[in-house]
Amino acid sequence: MSTITTKDGTHIFYKDWGPKDGQPIVFSHGWPLSADAWDGQMVFFANQGFRAIAHDRRSHGRSDQVWANNNMDQYADDLAELIEALDLRNAILVGHSTGGGEVTRYIGRHGTARVAKIALIGAVPPLMLKTEANPGGLPLEVFDGIRKGTFDNRSQFFKDLTIPFYGYNRDGAKISEGVREEFWRQGMMGGLKGQLDSIRAFSESDFHADLAKFDRPTLVLHGDDDQIVPIGASALETVKIVKDAVLKIYAGADHGLTQTQQDRFNTDLLAFIHG
Repeated sequence: MSTITTKDGTHIFYKDWGPKDGQPIVFSHGWPLSADAWDGQMVFFANQGFRAIAHDRRSHGRSDQVWANNNMDQYADDLAELIEALDLRNAILVGHSTGGGEVTRYIGRHGTARVAKIALIGAVPPLMLKTEANPGGLPLEVFDGIRKGTFDNRSQFFKDLTIPFYGYNRDGAKISEGVREEFWRQGMMGGLKGQLDSIRAFSESDFHADLAKFDRPTLVLHGDDDQIVPIGASALETVKIVKDAVLKIYAGADHGLTQTQQDRFNTDLLAFIHG
């Protein structure tokens, strides 16, 4: 397996597909998944001549399951170490859900010297948690429920989570048991402690200051029926902060649109990259 070892001794697994001289696209996955969530994009873009890279976040997938440092700052620093270890330049950073937070915090902490473009897909910024300053966010009780479900019976909770994640509870939805099983498989590869810590990381991290540092072309793509990261407190707020960001809304789309609308998404992301 391909891994890097971070400054704190954590082994981070990554995939590196396509021509090594292609423009790099770095994909950051959502919770509680792994780099495998991006396989449909990795193959598509590698076939288009890009160098497609995706890593398993610490405590997820095949990366080390660590007890401490499962937080957004460390996720961003791990991403920076990967980018630097592979000496990636003119990179396109693509983050889905929690991965969108990771990419955003990377920009906030490490800047855009190695970055050409940014795409935030169903992403958690600027802040998921409801506060006085963020009344459109979700109450803390929602995230406490996710913590309890994950701790009490992680296997069943992940299976159940696929229903709203992919919009399978909507009229006319075509349920794929294969997609559900793959979500469960990826989730169960991760470590319980790190996944519990990550709930706080994706729900309570405030990305307003990070978004203000964006100075590269940015795509903000979201489904307006996203039941996991509601569009109102995320994408619609992000585009108010990121100057000249391109907002693309998929009507009726779910949180897992990179899979449920894979061909459309791949085409739109390619168009943004070439635009």
